[in-house]
Amino acid sequence: MTETKYLQRAPLLNPTQHVLGYKLAWQNQEKGGETPAGVNVRQLLSLVAERPGKSESNLWFLDAGPEVLSAEILKSLIPTNTVLMLTRDEMVNESTMPLVMSLRERGFGVALGGPDLGFLESDECLLPLLTHVEICVDHPDLAAISSHVKLTQPQYSVVVKKFSDWHEFDACAALGLSGFFGNLCLTPRKINLSGELGLQTVLILQLMQMVQENADVRDLEKMLKHDATLSYKLFRYINSASFGMQVEIESLRHAVSMLGYTPLYRWLSLLLVMTNTAGFSPALLQAAIIRGRFAELLGKGLLSRSEAENLFVVGMFSMLEQLLGLPLQQVLRQISLPEAVEKALLSRDGVYGPFLALVEACEREDGCASDYAEALFMTDTRVNQAHLAALDWAQSIKI
Repeated sequence: MTETKYLQRAPLLNPTQHVLGYKLAWQNQEKGGETPAGVNVRQLLSLVAERPGKSESNLWFLDAGPEVLSAEILKSLIPTNTVLMLTRDEMVNESTMPLVMSLRERGFGVALGGPDLGFLESDECLLPLLTHVEICVDHPDLAAISSHVKLTQPQYSVVVKKFSDWHEFDACAALGLSGFFGNLCLTPRKINLSGELGLQTVLILQLMQMVQENADVRDLEKMLKHDATLSYKLFRYINSASFGMQVEIESLRHAVSMLGYTPLYRWLSLLLVMTNTAGFSPALLQAAIIRGRFAELLGKGLLSRSEAENLFVVGMFSMLEQLLGLPLQQVLRQISLPEAVEKALLSRDGVYGPFLALVEACEREDGCASDYAEALFMTDTRVNQAHLAALDWAQSIKI
């Protein structure tokens, strides 16, 4: 029986909470499986290399033992967007070094895991091969290595192996360090807000309600004129490459005449999750966009087009509490959503609930995505391809 594997991701956040890339791995890999480690890595590399419509903007971090450094599949990857991660013992192996040198010449990134300061200072031949050094948040040489990199030419980047909460992130951000944040979407984050919906949030909710009620586009335009910034952002999104527009949209009437109201509702949902300027997090916004697109892609072919598009809103809205710092039910009281959408958001039930539950399971390190995928009769291949496609799509949104 073929072993099923589900992709998990850990975003690499810089000190301003922007996503620089993703570390990819198989979910629950640490529990072991029947597949040898080298085969696991090759399968992961193949998934990344063969995804359709691949973006060149994402930086992918992938564990790569010595046995895959000469693998043929590496030729199908974009070198400048691929960082191969090796341990200290793997890196200093005599048979490994020539392969690493060749990969660096081709443009691949190389990350070294777990070195101490003495090791970095004692091996001057090694440093030019490195683009990144990954160390634990409690590493005794964390601050010293952060200072050492500034004296090194060419410089490498120091990244923290894993943030377990926002307190650890803030402490490392103060040192100017980036790092991987697993379980980002499920980690509570304190936001000091008044507890009230902002004026722009209320305006967007009103516009969304009008779209739900198929209001006249002229009335929508009048409402939108109350906020010039909102208009600018809306048309910026509409004209993003990710929406596939062949001509530039210059008015709301033009957009509605070409595509109808459903895409407009989706664009407004994107704007809604950005209205909390006090506690705005680009990383959480991108996570919400990925959730929405991931859920939508999973629903294609199983649900009608309009239902699949509703899944985008379900995914986005499922992170409203994180993004707005307000209880979900407080926001939902301001807008009348379809019953199936509310049921998915509040209890993960109904026609949309299982799709959202699967997406959320793929965000967790131990999410048991297989259970949720089997309930929807989906293969791991389909889920993984949709996951990567959502990551690529989110990169093309102008946020």
